[in-house]
Amino acid sequence: MTVLAVRLHIGIPDKDSTQIADIAHAATGSGWLYGAFQVTSVLLLLAAASSSFQAAGPGRLPSVLGRTNRHHTPYWSVLVYLAAAAVIIVAAAGEEQELVLFYAVAVFVSFLVGLLAVTRFARTEGKTALARLNSMAAVAVAFTLLVNLLRGWPVLSLVATLAIGGAFYLRWVRAGRPSGIEDVEARAEAV
Repeated sequence: MTVLAVRLHIGIPDKDSTQIADIAHAATGSGWLYGAFQVTSVLLLLAAASSSFQAAGPGRLPSVLGRTNRHHTPYWSVLVYLAAAAVIIVAAAGEEQELVLFYAVAVFVSFLVGLLAVTRFARTEGKTALARLNSMAAVAVAFTLLVNLLRGWPVLSLVATLAIGGAFYLRWVRAGRPSGIEDVEARAEAV
């Protein structure tokens, strides 16, 4: 996307715009096609937010919002998630850059923990080169996370992420610390 922005001579977006909106405007003008792009972008963001709520899976949200079978979420439940996502977007006054900061912190915490786990696994397997590569990636992700946290308010996202992670950890401990992905998959299919 950056290459496209350079080719179209698009710099840093104004306060009330985004780079992708500026690229779409430069590519299509200000007519109906640009409007269609903006509407599609809004629907895509709402769908992404809705799917992130749905990804919580069985047992993490009220059962009334859960899956009707192992493949589908009830249609009305999707509307509930869509409404929740819309409330969040409205609460942020549509400032998607602010929302992205909060989302980025949660995502990069997950990336960092995943990379640290993979690094540890590579070390125990004796794969030194892979462990070094994962360590370097973990440093890069930690740096990015730190930069986002230094912006102030995204610290709330870190607190929320740690609280949710802590709640899941406590549930895991109370369940007797089950191990093995096979157990988790079997339990999920039984629901």
